[in-house]
Amino acid sequence: QVQLVESGGGLVQPGGSLRLSCAASGSILGINFMGWYRQDPGKQRELVAGISSGGSTNYVDSVKGRFTIARDNAKNTVYLQMNSLKQEYTAVYYCNIRAGLKRDYWGKGTQVTVSS
Repeated sequence: QVQLVESGGGLVQPGGSLRLSCAASGSILGINFMGWYRQDPGKQRELVAGISSGGSTNYVDSVKGRFTIARDNAKNTVYLQMNSLKQEYTAVYYCNIRAGLKRDYWGKGTQVTVSS
């Protein structure tokens, strides 16, 4: 069974940067979408950034100009470069990959804490 493994989270000061990575443990055919979500305690998970199979990207307004999503198709890996971090970006970040009509994979999440 394919698993998604996230890395790169941690504690960073405001204004700092982090790079999240999400790698699939096996091959995933027919990927349609790769994305990063975040979830605060007691709140719903929300999409932060996504990238389609054609390379089109979309971001939540609050991170535009600060975050960049990228993918490596050969490695089934998706990245999230996070710059100029603010305290309100603190959350658990989850990787998501969708493939075919029904396959939907999630990582276990990585904590990002922005604090001085």
